[in-house]
Amino acid sequence: MADSALVELSAGAGAQRAAAVLLGLGQEVAAQIFKTLDENIVERIAAGARDLRRDPSIVPAALDAFVNAMSGVSADAYGADGLLREATARAMGLDVAKRIFDSPSESEVPVTETFAALSEADPESLAMLLTRELPQTAAVVLGILDRARALSILKHIPVEQRPQIVRRLAMLESVAPDVLRQVGQGLTDELTASVPANTRRVDGRGVAVELLRAVPAAQQSEVVGEIEKDDPELAASLRGKLFTFGDLINLTDRDMQTLIREIDMSQLSTALKGAPDPIKLRFTKNMSSRAGQMLEDEIEAMGPVKLAAVEGAQAELVKVAFGLAEQGRITIVNPTDKMV
Repeated sequence: MADSALVELSAGAGAQRAAAVLLGLGQEVAAQIFKTLDENIVERIAAGARDLRRDPSIVPAALDAFVNAMSGVSADAYGADGLLREATARAMGLDVAKRIFDSPSESEVPVTETFAALSEADPESLAMLLTRELPQTAAVVLGILDRARALSILKHIPVEQRPQIVRRLAMLESVAPDVLRQVGQGLTDELTASVPANTRRVDGRGVAVELLRAVPAAQQSEVVGEIEKDDPELAASLRGKLFTFGDLINLTDRDMQTLIREIDMSQLSTALKGAPDPIKLRFTKNMSSRAGQMLEDEIEAMGPVKLAAVEGAQAELVKVAFGLAEQGRITIVNPTDKMV
């Protein structure tokens, strides 16, 4: 429409007015319009531009004439989609026009789609992102996501930030769709920038433990021993997960007696505090009657014990058992090991 109005303006003395309109539209817009005009029309407008230097007073009149020429555009408003689609197809090709005009606008995109990436994001990564946002923004996100995911995200948000977020969440009654789209899209963009696309969170250590537990204990010891040469801390962590205190129940009577001779009785009593009866029985069965009774009496006389102390004592006993196994003095047996 703009270029047809300029063609009308460029006729006769209107060339100066056409030049004035293009001057007002700016260089970039003028360049796009020139692409749609014939060369002879451009030449007339160029002549009019030179005349502007001699008579600048025609600029206001030129703008009024342009507005009048464009006043008929409103009549075509109801067919704007079809008209502009056709114009785009002529200028940029049918495929481009189809892609542009058939794609939903931002205001037409369902709110749920803008939160799709957030719904699938790793809770810890999203929580870290929300800690940098205003409490109101975090409240909106937690309010729109399903309850289980919202809870898992909140657990990763620092305790000191939770009251402000929960307070605003409790006061939240409704949120405008445009606000939801803006929040969802903004956080999705940040999440994409901070976490590479298609990145998945993997519990590599957990998988490694499961794989190692599926092989005989001798092979476990060999693999962990090699790891220990480069990373003693990782090796210790793997040992603690591969062979737990509860696995001691699988030791043979002779191996259990060997272990009992190597451990401190006070440490054993702490480790057995609150342990299942089968494990307690496994130890007392391999002691003398007097030693077993003394162990039971000591456990009962201890009173309440911190869980951390119990777990620490159990870890030490497991460490001793692993040391004996590496020396070949006992054989660690996993539930998956077949015995004959």
